[in-house]
Amino acid sequence: MTIGRKIVLIGPMGAGKTSLGKRLAARLRWDFVDTDHALCARTGVDIPTIFAQEGEAGFRKREHATLAAELADPRERVVACGGGIVINAGNRRLIAGQFLVVFIDVSVHRQILRIGRDRNRPLVQNTDNLQAKLEQLRDERLGLYEGLADIRIDTDNNHFTNSFKQLLHEVESRLRHER
Repeated sequence: MTIGRKIVLIGPMGAGKTSLGKRLAARLRWDFVDTDHALCARTGVDIPTIFAQEGEAGFRKREHATLAAELADPRERVVACGGGIVINAGNRRLIAGQFLVVFIDVSVHRQILRIGRDRNRPLVQNTDNLQAKLEQLRDERLGLYEGLADIRIDTDNNHFTNSFKQLLHEVESRLRHER
């Protein structure tokens, strides 16, 4: 059996990957999965608990296993990934092999407005300067996102419907050209 096509959404936290991914999957009538949610379902605990007990390294190991399992699923699906998933070379190889990779981008300024001090985001919890931390993460990851992406969607305008229309147009265009 061939494994179904996957549309993988990557990008920084707060960019809108989960919201856009759910809507895209519903429109395409594909399955949807968020790797962070799937990881929590697999472990039975939330991400801050994993970070507290196993550190970032333990979380990243579990994240890789979750991504591999979700991408191996035979169904067509939209997969929204956690922001740091691209730092692992094995994850990048898995993502690069998929049907379509979409970089959902957002500015640091807009990230701050969207995520604030969200308690489910351990990498930004204990920092005195949220902007500096988000800028550091962006600097570390931007080239990785860009290197994997087939399409880039900017959600900085904070207009969900416009971002979704752009995403849907790009995806439908790729699906038409595949035939």
